[in-house]
Amino acid sequence: MGYHRAGFQVDGCDIADRPRYPFAYHRGDAPAYLAHLIDTGEIERYAFVHASPPCQSKCGLTVGTNASRGWGGTHVDLVGPTRALLDACGLPYVLEQPNGRAEIRKDLSLCGEMFGLGVLRHRNFELGRWAAPRPAHPRHRGYVRGHRHGVYRDGPYVAAYGQGGGKATVPEMQSAMGITWTDVREELTEAIPPAYTQWIGHAFLTARQEVFA
Repeated sequence: MGYHRAGFQVDGCDIADRPRYPFAYHRGDAPAYLAHLIDTGEIERYAFVHASPPCQSKCGLTVGTNASRGWGGTHVDLVGPTRALLDACGLPYVLEQPNGRAEIRKDLSLCGEMFGLGVLRHRNFELGRWAAPRPAHPRHRGYVRGHRHGVYRDGPYVAAYGQGGGKATVPEMQSAMGITWTDVREELTEAIPPAYTQWIGHAFLTARQEVFA
């Protein structure tokens, strides 16, 4: 949605069925689909690629709390294979992951407080074949509401992941991230706020204009 608001025509791909996805959509394995676009030359229809591989393999929550308590299952790390395809596609790209993933360059780090949102939701972005300025990271206004390590704290932000322990409700997540097109909890907990990609989209268009100016 953020890229759409920045002026892009958006095509999406996910292995799961996403009937609420508001743009053109291909259901399938995303790396395989990107490889198909490269092999057939269809990739030339596009100007830009954004990839958000599953983060569960090495994200802080999985390797920390979940691992220590024996929760969760086995997760495949797709960051390396995805980057290889992005490098092969020949287009400018963004590779997004949450904090805790040392395998990606932190060319850009965004936080909900930068956009006045009700979540912090720090995300890091590796930029391929282009660059963007790093926005200032404002000081957080307080805690994320909920229980953490057995202690409950109130605060101006909600936790848009998991359930229980003061975690955000579906309406709270929708409001905090600015997402209206889905009310599916799993989709909301996996999403990044569209304000992030709107900022990135504008930054990319500005960088491209400067190159051709």
